[in-house]
Formats: sequence, structure tokens, C-alpha cells
Amino acid sequence: MKMLRRTYFHLLIVVSLAVSGVFMASCEQSKVPTATNISRTVPRIYPDYTHVTIPANIAPLRFKLCRPELYDAAVVAFYCRELGDAPLMVEKADGDGRFLFGKDDWHEMLSPLRGKQLEVVIFTRKRDAWTQHQPFTLDVAREDIDSCLVYRLLPPGYELWFEMGIYQRCLTDFTETAIAQNTLTDHNCMNCHSFCMQSPDTMMLHMRAAHGGTYILTNGKIKRVDGHLSNEIPQMVYPSWHPSGRFIAFSTNDTHQRFHMRSKNRIEVFDRKSSVFVYDVKNHRPLQSPLMSDSLCYSTFPTFSPDGRTLYFCAAQRVDSLPADYRQVRYSLCSISFDAVSGTFGHQVDTLYSTYTTRMAGVPQGHSVSFPRVSPDGRHLVFTLSRYGNFSIWHADADLYLLRLSDGSMAPLRAANSANVESYHSWSHNSRWLAFSSRRDDGLHTRPYFTYIDTLGHCRKAFMLPQSDPSFYDVFTLSYNIPELVRRPVKATPHDFANAARQAP
Repeated sequence: MKMLRRTYFHLLIVVSLAVSGVFMASCEQSKVPTATNISRTVPRIYPDYTHVTIPANIAPLRFKLCRPELYDAAVVAFYCRELGDAPLMVEKADGDGRFLFGKDDWHEMLSPLRGKQLEVVIFTRKRDAWTQHQPFTLDVAREDIDSCLVYRLLPPGYELWFEMGIYQRCLTDFTETAIAQNTLTDHNCMNCHSFCMQSPDTMMLHMRAAHGGTYILTNGKIKRVDGHLSNEIPQMVYPSWHPSGRFIAFSTNDTHQRFHMRSKNRIEVFDRKSSVFVYDVKNHRPLQSPLMSDSLCYSTFPTFSPDGRTLYFCAAQRVDSLPADYRQVRYSLCSISFDAVSGTFGHQVDTLYSTYTTRMAGVPQGHSVSFPRVSPDGRHLVFTLSRYGNFSIWHADADLYLLRLSDGSMAPLRAANSANVESYHSWSHNSRWLAFSSRRDDGLHTRPYFTYIDTLGHCRKAFMLPQSDPSFYDVFTLSYNIPELVRRPVKATPHDFANAARQAP
């Protein structure tokens, strides 16, 4: 698999460079065809970038015609009617119906268009007649997106793997580099990478099995922490950094899984017990509250507010028997205050969404919450809602919901959701962009998507991470796991993490 993947990417790079050179040269020669026919439909394209809101600094949205065999040739033209009727860019499709926009041409076009709208018109030729199709729009947001997306790549399996790693993708172009690779650490498991306030300089990740522990990167140095802090804390899972960088909230989970013979959800993952605690990075000690380690409930998925004064988490009442009663496990969204000076918690837990009592128009009653994440401006909290359980990445009904912290109102992110799984998500540092994972394409592989969310909490239609070749997702067999937006590239390398793993006692 390693050899095949390397071969594919080397071939992709060679082809992309060759094609980009040809098309950048031909871009200047391309002209808007004179159409003899007008169509009221937009040709189907992949990825679907029609009527989406995009950041001006995003990599070129290269796409392809879904039925290129229907046409002898195709051209796309971009207009900003606010600036006049002359096209800003004109591009010809290649023989496979792909529009491979050059990076420089793309950014030169978008850079002055923040806050404006592009009209995109596709022209197709059959025999000697050109048809002008119904245009679609691209809204260019005023706010840029963070420059990097960090994710884990792994096969879409359940228990077995051979290769996995943590990678970062530059969002302004198509460059992907590795941060950590298990080929250097005896093919162990790597997961739960997390960043402090979208900073690439303060991060952590877990390694399991060989070289097991939590690896914390600060000030250019990587420190390994034994995941087994005590008998009550046998492992550290689902991290969230305190904005100070002094603390990391974790849960400790006794996780199990079962498989369905007849269900579109394929798999159930559940905890026989779980609790939430905060790890003091400086003093290497756990901070706990009995309100989040009650033997009568499960607590998981902690996340700090951007001011560090509140810790949000998910909690569910224990059930009598697992896995028999797995559908009865439903998590509410809760919060507790936290004092960073004294390292202490408040004396009460507040419930923001109760699986038992919350009744709100447009929000399902009796569902289960997972993955709460607060926007850096403190206005909104986005969470995943599914019918039961907490491992929503395998629940086809899982959708994203937004909570306005100012008044407690909630609503689904309808423009971002689909008929399949939407689960893990992360905010940009300016609170305008949300990256999230979705299985909407084939129900098996998770792909990264982005949606724009305005100051009122309204979202726009989501778009898929653009690739150098728009056919990339047709052949790429790995899943993108835990997409995290980061302001700048991570400087640490796979060898840095491997050296830290081998030097650890």
C-alpha cells in the first residue's frame, strides 16, 4: 500500500506540474465562446462547488464535468458583475473534462474580490455548436481561512491498520507534509492531535501500544507524558487545551465496540465507564471534580471556552447493561466553571441541552450530544447530535447543530449537513470558518469540508477540500480523521516525534 500510495502521488505531482504549465499558458489564449444555444441548467460538476462561500486565500477549486463524454469541448468563465462584464478568467477543460486552474491566476483573481460575488458560466460544445449553461455563483468572504488543516490519514476500517500518520495540508495550495508517521514508531497507533488556540507551536498527540503516551509540543520541544497517571486515570483521551497552554482537559474512557450485521451504522462504539479531568502540564498532576467522575454517569468530550473559565463536556446516565442497552445511552451537553489560578472547579454543573427535558423548535428531543466546540470569539458552540451514543462518526443520522451562547437558542447547520454522517469539527481562529468531517460522498470514507458561519450563527453551503486533481477522491482510499484548522504550518517533523518516542523512558 505504501509503494502504491507513493507511486500515485509521484505520478499525480508529475502530471499536475505538466498540465498546470500547459493550462497556464493556454489560459491567456482562452476566449469566451459565442454560444448559439442557452441552457437553463448547470452541468453536474465534481466536487460540487456550486453556490458556495469560499475564502479568498483558498487553493484553486479545480473541478471536472461529471459527464465529459457528452461534450466535445468545454470552457468556464468567471465574472464579477460588480466590476463589469469582462471575464476575470477563462479556462478550457482538458480531455477528461477537468478545469485545472493555475494557483497564481486563481489567487490573482480572488485577492481583490473579498466581500464580492463571482458568477461562473460553463460553455460546452457539441459538434460545432456552443451552449451557454445557467451560471452558478461563488461568494468570496471578507475573512480568510487559517492557512493549514491538520488531520490523521488511515484506512476506513475498525480495528486493524498498518500505516497511519498525522498530516498537514496547506490550504492556499496543494502541499501536504507529514507531522508524525507510525512507520517510524513501530507501526503504532497515533490519534487525538490537538492545538492550543489554533497555534502550531503548542500541540499534542497520543501514541498507543509501542511508545505509548501523550506527546506534548511546546517551545519547539516534545515531551512524553505517561498516559497512565493513576489507577483512576488509566489513559488520556479526547483532549482540549486551556487557552493559557497551562492545562489540557481529557477524558478517560473504557471503550468497546460491536458490529452490526444489518445496519447502515456498521459499528457501535461505547464506554463502559468514563470521566473528565484536567491535566496540569506544568506540575504534571491531574485535577478532578467529583461532578465529572460520578460512578452513576459517563462523562466525556471536554472542551474549554476561549476565556478558559468554563469547561464544557458531555454526560450521560449509566445504563444497566452494555452492550445490550447501548441505544439507551444518550449524552447531554453540560458545563462547569474552572479557575485557572487555583486549579479548581465550580460546585455545580449546568445543562445546556438535556436529552431528557430540552424542547426546542427544530432541535430533536431525546438525542445525544458529542464533540462540543466553542468559537474563539465565544459566541457560538457547535456540537454533533445523533439519536444515541457518543461515537457519532459511525452514525449516519449525525448532524451539526449550533448553540448561541448569548441566549441558549439552538439550530441545525442545515446548509452544512447532509443525509450522511457529519461529525468532528474545528473552528478557524477568526470564528468564521468551520472544518468538519463528512461521509456524504460514499458513506464509508470521511472527507474534509468547510462552511462559512457569520456572526449571527448562520452557515453557508459547505465545500470539499480542493485537490490538485479533481479526480483525487475517486481513487484515494484513506479517510481524513479529526480535521483541525491551524494558523501556520507545524514545524515539528516525523523524525522529531520518532526521536522523542525512542528517547522516552
